[in-house]
Amino acid sequence: QVQLVESGGGSVQTGGSLRLSCAASGRTISSYAMGWFRQAPGKEREFVAGINWSGGNTNYADSVKGRFTISRDNAKNTVYLQMNSLKVEDTAVYYCRVVGIETMSKPLFGSWGQGTQVTVSS
Repeated sequence: QVQLVESGGGSVQTGGSLRLSCAASGRTISSYAMGWFRQAPGKEREFVAGINWSGGNTNYADSVKGRFTISRDNAKNTVYLQMNSLKVEDTAVYYCRVVGIETMSKPLFGSWGQGTQVTVSS
């Protein structure tokens, strides 16, 4: 079983940047597609970004295209989410999961972790 721990969240002002990390332990994630999701207060959890096993193919929600970049370092068993030009509506708890390769947007196995809080203020 793979354990995923998200980190890097914080409080920033509109237009700021943050880099989230998702560190895996227990087994390697190098052969899996990975995804980032978020849940804002009072809203359902939603897909943010996905990346295939090699990093050569990525997928983004329309709301973050051009602002967020997902990447991975398989040697470090870690996935990243670089978030630029942050908006108030990006405020949420961010989670990472192993995702299916077909769409790279739906969790494949495992469960939701603690996530990392991102708060963007104007």
